[in-house]
Amino acid sequence: MTIGVICEYNPFHNGHIYQIQKIKEKYPDSILIVCLNGLFTERGEMSVLSPEDKTILALSYGVDLVISLPTLYGTQSADTFAEASITLLNALNVQKLIFGSETNDISYLEKLAKKQLENDFKIVKDKIAYPARLSASLEEKKQIHPNDLLGISYIKAILNQKIQMEYECMERTVGYFDEEPKDCFASASYIREHWQVKDVKNYIPKEVYPLYKQVSMEKLFSYLKYRILTDPHLEEYLDVTEGLDFKCRKEILHSNSYEDLLQRLKSKRYTYNRLRRMLIHIFLGIKKGDVQTPITYITILGMNEKGKNYIRKNKKKFLLSVTPDKTSKIYFYERNATLLYDLVNDTNTRDFFFKNTPYISTMDKESNQK
Repeated sequence: MTIGVICEYNPFHNGHIYQIQKIKEKYPDSILIVCLNGLFTERGEMSVLSPEDKTILALSYGVDLVISLPTLYGTQSADTFAEASITLLNALNVQKLIFGSETNDISYLEKLAKKQLENDFKIVKDKIAYPARLSASLEEKKQIHPNDLLGISYIKAILNQKIQMEYECMERTVGYFDEEPKDCFASASYIREHWQVKDVKNYIPKEVYPLYKQVSMEKLFSYLKYRILTDPHLEEYLDVTEGLDFKCRKEILHSNSYEDLLQRLKSKRYTYNRLRRMLIHIFLGIKKGDVQTPITYITILGMNEKGKNYIRKNKKKFLLSVTPDKTSKIYFYERNATLLYDLVNDTNTRDFFFKNTPYISTMDKESNQK
C-alpha cells in the first residue's frame, strides 16, 4: 500500500516520530510518502527548520519519499492547502491518506466534510473568524479543532476531486491547544513558544536542536515595512481585501514590530493566522490570480532506496511530471520564497533548491527509531 502524510514539521518532534512508527507498524510493507510544506507555513509563519533539514530528518526516521508542497499553496487557507496536497499525492498514486486528529473520529469528520460539500451549505455571514463561522454553519456547539479542520479539508478535497483515495485519522499525542506536554510529547506550537525560555530537548530528537533557526522577526518586519510603504498596489496581493491595504499603510507607520502590526490589524472578522498569511503574501509578492495556477509537476525533495525503487517502477503511471517546470508561477514563487527565507534567516537553503537533484538517504532508519 502507498500511504500519504501531509505535514510541515515545524519543527520535527517526537509526535511526528510516533506517527511514522505507528504507520509502519500497522502497514509494514507500505511506501510512506510525505508531502512537505517547507519554507512558510499554512499559519503564515516562517519555518524554524529548512526544507532540506526536514527532508533528511523524515527519511532518517522511516519515511520513504518526500515531495514538496509549493509555497504558493502552502501559505493558503486550509481548503486550498488541502486541495494542492491531495492533488500531488494522488499524482503519485497514493492509496491512503493518514492525518492527525484531535477527535480521532473519522466518521464524524467525514460527516462534516460531506455536509459542507452539500449544495445548500452556506457559511453564515457574520463578522467573526472562519472557524467559528464554520462551526455555526455546521451546527456544531463547540469550535472545531485545527487538525480536525484540516482533516475535514483533506476529506473534502478527496471527495471533490472524485479520486480513489482512502482516508484514516490518527489521534494526536497531544492536543493542539494543550498548554503542557504529556510524557515525551509536546505540540510544535509549544516547542516554538518555549524554545528560549524552557528546556524542550525531551520533546524533539537530538538532531533537531542544532538545526533550529530562531527566525529574525526584526528582519522580516523591516523587509515587510519597506514593501508596504513603497508598493502602490497592495490590493493586488492575496488576502488583501476589504480595505486592508489602506489599513496596512496606516498602521505600519505606527508599528514598532511585526507583532505590534498584527495587533493593530486584528479584528473580530480576521484570525491572526489569516492576517499572518496576508502579510506573508505581501512579503513574497503572491498575487490573487496566481493561486489559480494549476499544478504541473512534482518536486521530489528526497528518498531512500525503497522510495527510489517506487519512482523507478511507477514513474510512467504518475499523473504529473517529476521534472520542474521553470517557466511556471509555482517555480517562480518557490525560487523567490527560498531567496527571501535565506535573506531573513542568514541561511543557505538556495543550494538545496537549485541543485535540482533529490537527497538520497542511505541511512539505516532503524538506527534512529525511538
